Amino acid sequence: MDLAVVFRAVPEHYYIHNEHRGETLHRSASESIHRELIALDVIEGARVLEIGTGTGYSGALLAALAGASGRVTSIDINEHLISWADRLHRQRGLTTITCHVVDGMAGYPPHAPYQRLVAWCTPPRLPRAWVDQLTPDGRIVTCLPIAAQPSTTMITTISLSAGQPRVDAMTFGGYAQSTASPVEDALTVPGRWVDYIHQQPAPAWISIGWRDRDDQQHTGARAALRLLLNPEHTETYAGSPLDWLSWTAYSVVAAGDNRSVAALHNGVRGIGHTTASSAAMILTNSTIIADGPRSPSLAALRSWLDRWEHAGRPAATSYRPMLTPNDDIDLPGWDLTIASGTPPTVDRR
Repeated sequence: MDLAVVFRAVPEHYYIHNEHRGETLHRSASESIHRELIALDVIEGARVLEIGTGTGYSGALLAALAGASGRVTSIDINEHLISWADRLHRQRGLTTITCHVVDGMAGYPPHAPYQRLVAWCTPPRLPRAWVDQLTPDGRIVTCLPIAAQPSTTMITTISLSAGQPRVDAMTFGGYAQSTASPVEDALTVPGRWVDYIHQQPAPAWISIGWRDRDDQQHTGARAALRLLLNPEHTETYAGSPLDWLSWTAYSVVAAGDNRSVAALHNGVRGIGHTTASSAAMILTNSTIIADGPRSPSLAALRSWLDRWEHAGRPAATSYRPMLTPNDDIDLPGWDLTIASGTPPTVDRR
């Protein structure tokens, strides 16, 4: 099937800027939707599960790709989104797609098994329910975290091998975290893995890799965020321009438990080293901030950056992905981690 023809045939403006509905905010970018659907490789007559209905545009594309003999099931926790998407589909005469209000982490067993599954959200891990509802020749395209911190995710293409999930390909990217109930704006403050929030004058937050060593009052995280919000040392990184995607992935592999992620009052995000008494981060604008010029965290951050430069700023997709079983009672499944080594080269066709 000519994907370009399908992408042109489905009226994006009708779903995103519908005159009766108005513009839908915080939607996935059309270029990202196209990229993920190319990786999904929907076949004629496929049964497809879409997790995250959004505007309905991606579901309409899936229905076009699956054809008249296919069936698309689209699920979302937001009843308003489901209601509008269903209405817009029906107005266009689409009958091969149905929309349902449910928690996407459980999939949708009534219409299983599925040959294709795509998720426009980031679960804590690959849910076992998704894999269980897949046919042996099925494929999943989803965003997965590579660390228990926000903004540290990869878009993965997953297939089954002897009943076990296997990462065939991955690319850097991200979608909003999955939540058990609708949220107004999960982009300002993520709903998961944020250890402390400072609300004024605008929300600033921090996520620490050493949360297991912090107390229940998040005293250490609060202290580290305070140091970052009032830095006593600032410098510009000599290695500018900064390759943020490469640095993000490298820091996950090489930095250890003291790796921390923060978003400051001005909205600029950073990655760096923190403890309860020191903090240093490099920001997306190539500025380095620290609690002082002799900060232990600053020394650690500089060491990480030096090693990253000597490694040649490896691409985010150059790492070897691993799916490790996790029997967490709330969401059993597989955790995605990355390590230095040969990335997957499986032919996705």
